[in-house]
Amino acid sequence: MSKLLYCIVGILIPFIGTSLGSSFVFFLRKKLNKNIEKLLIGFAIGVMLAASNWSLLIPSIEMAEEMNIIKWIPASIGFALGILFLIIINKITDKLDNKKIDMLMFSVTIHNIPEGMAVGVIFAGFLSVVSNVPLLEAMALSIGIALQNIPEGAIISLPYKLKGNKKIKSFIYGVLSGIVEPIFAFITIILLNLVVPLLPYLLSFAAGAMIYVVIEELVPEIEENLLGIIGVCIGFDIMMILDVVL
Repeated sequence: MSKLLYCIVGILIPFIGTSLGSSFVFFLRKKLNKNIEKLLIGFAIGVMLAASNWSLLIPSIEMAEEMNIIKWIPASIGFALGILFLIIINKITDKLDNKKIDMLMFSVTIHNIPEGMAVGVIFAGFLSVVSNVPLLEAMALSIGIALQNIPEGAIISLPYKLKGNKKIKSFIYGVLSGIVEPIFAFITIILLNLVVPLLPYLLSFAAGAMIYVVIEELVPEIEENLLGIIGVCIGFDIMMILDVVL
């Protein structure tokens, strides 16, 4: 298999992970018990909190340090801009019927953009004669992100179904949240020198957007429900393990 073909496959793997997670909606019953719904919302909160920290903020700080930038500056600036951006979007979408799940999809989609760019960076290194990044290293990152994307795909498609949408439509929404990853991976490979300096800011920007959605849209939904709190712990724990191990 040629290097280019390996690159295309590797770039598509995270998107496959999101699609797999989105497919969980097909196993959902027509109507869920309210407590189970709270559990799922709590799970989504936990996943997003863990992803914001280990997938976005910590890599942003580490990347800034490697670039000889004061390591907290990109993280703090990007984080603040992400929150500000979602506040503006929130004002614009106030009149939407499905505002909560639209904001959730929006924040996860934003989160997927820097992840796609990170995959693009490592596969650019794989294609480069100078960097010569090993194929296994590039594939390991891609597969790791794909495994993280499985719960993220699920937390998009399941709420759409619970709001009364058809399963296929809910699945498509989940899939669409992940399509940005291969798109931005390809863009990164093409515009590598322009994109890489912005990555620490984009990672923390996505973290700010996700935290805003958690606080503004999701936390009020569990209303101190015990199962909701358990869901938060389970989601956080699973995502933390995936992020740290992979």
